Amino acid sequence: MVRDRFAPDFDPDCGDVSLSSARHDIVIGRWQGLRELIRATGPDWLARGHRVRLLAQACAGSSTAESWLAAEPHSGDALVLRAATETARAFNLAIAAGRGVPIDQLRIDAAVMACLSATEAYLDDPTPWVSLISVARLYPSGVRRQELARWWDELHQRDPYSMEGHLQVLHYYSARWHGSHGLMYDFARDAAGVAPPGCPLPVLVQYARVEEYRHALDTAQGRSATMGLGQHWKNDGAVSDVRRTWERWIADRPDLPVAPGELRDLNYLAHAACWADVDDVAADLLRLLGRRATRTPWSYTGDPAQQILRWRKEAGLRV
Repeated sequence: MVRDRFAPDFDPDCGDVSLSSARHDIVIGRWQGLRELIRATGPDWLARGHRVRLLAQACAGSSTAESWLAAEPHSGDALVLRAATETARAFNLAIAAGRGVPIDQLRIDAAVMACLSATEAYLDDPTPWVSLISVARLYPSGVRRQELARWWDELHQRDPYSMEGHLQVLHYYSARWHGSHGLMYDFARDAAGVAPPGCPLPVLVQYARVEEYRHALDTAQGRSATMGLGQHWKNDGAVSDVRRTWERWIADRPDLPVAPGELRDLNYLAHAACWADVDDVAADLLRLLGRRATRTPWSYTGDPAQQILRWRKEAGLRV
């Protein structure tokens, strides 16, 4: 009997079957499935943020969010999804324009206004505040520090350990956007330092290391410059960061169930552990993940599937 070969599963919905079903409704032009999914999710902010973010990406190329809002103009859920959809559209335009090419500020303003409308319609929901901080990156000079601080305070009051919210601030503070490596790492380490045991916020340091790597690639001149990045993942600080995140987040509960909204975070830590040659942590994380994988951050260092297979083989796991 031939054993099936191992293959990573890059499910874009991260194993969220209900989300996959609702996204199918977008393809056929129905909004009712979206309404039922978001309503059923309730105030589970991790699941709600994950679902709204991925639904928005799918809605960005259609009028589904607008159809729902036209049918239920006072629905807080519909306004939250429309805000996330406008944010996704603004980022799609920025990607299409190319790095460093400004997009129409009116489009960014429209996304901001959609986010502010959503915050007023669903007062307890942190999700539109995450969208607001995210779209702030697209202004050529960012937003005023006081304004960003106010938005952050509103988010923090509603969900103080929001991984996605912290991640959007980290991106904002990165050298690729409106900050510097130092500012970005300071924010990541400060957030990690106040996170309670079992909270994923310490993995922000691994997100920061990937951001620094991407910036280095963007600014590298020729092959010789990129070859010098090898120690980026393996220096003493990187290794210590991996172990610190593992110990604060996962070490005491290595069999924790992996929620769809946490899958990307776990892949960031696994990627960091593999590239830092922290073999024991890498093996435990790859075992915990099983087939479940996200393309980022693996795609920044090569072919995602090939890398995962390589590291699994080195860890003595099935391939």
